[in-house]
Amino acid sequence: MSWLRRSFITGFFVTVPLVVSVAALLWMFRVVDGLTEGFWEQWTGTHVPGLGLVTTLALVLLIGTFATNVIGRRILGRGEQILMQVPVFRTIYAPVKQLIFAFSPDNESGFKRVVMIEDPSRGFLLGFLTREFLFDRGAGPEAFMAVYVPTNHLYLGDVVVCPVERVHYPDLTVEQGIRVFLTGGMGLLGRVQASQAPPSHFSGTGV
Repeated sequence: MSWLRRSFITGFFVTVPLVVSVAALLWMFRVVDGLTEGFWEQWTGTHVPGLGLVTTLALVLLIGTFATNVIGRRILGRGEQILMQVPVFRTIYAPVKQLIFAFSPDNESGFKRVVMIEDPSRGFLLGFLTREFLFDRGAGPEAFMAVYVPTNHLYLGDVVVCPVERVHYPDLTVEQGIRVFLTGGMGLLGRVQASQAPPSHFSGTGV
């Protein structure tokens, strides 16, 4: 019975993540494939699984190509300004865009790096570096950093502002940092090496 119980528990914890992952991928496939699936069924009269997904990906690529063009960027920006006048749309669109854009490689102030902050009351805090700025308290400008520290989910957290000398740089990618928060810390590596601090954005200040 002990062997049976141990084997069942092991199989349970191996099977459940696999089933959930496959189910999530299938659900995403059906949702994305269903976005343009009806158009092709009406046009060709036949159902081809995956054709809607390919069409959706092609549309996203086309929109991305259009958005990188100067004229396309202006048109999309103007359209966004018009849609932002709608109260309900603005409430949903703005936070989602900010969260997605934070992970974009084109965002200079997004979640570019995982950092650790020395907090005298709580020890070390793990978070994402979002901004570096100068703060003048009357004795000259000082280099500070804004760090987003998730407290429950990735979209809920605190913004911690601290001097640059209290910030450390673990050798973790942003993807690894996200995994750490999603797993409640269990995704943290067994050994984390400190990496070199990035160069400061401000001349005369070191980070």
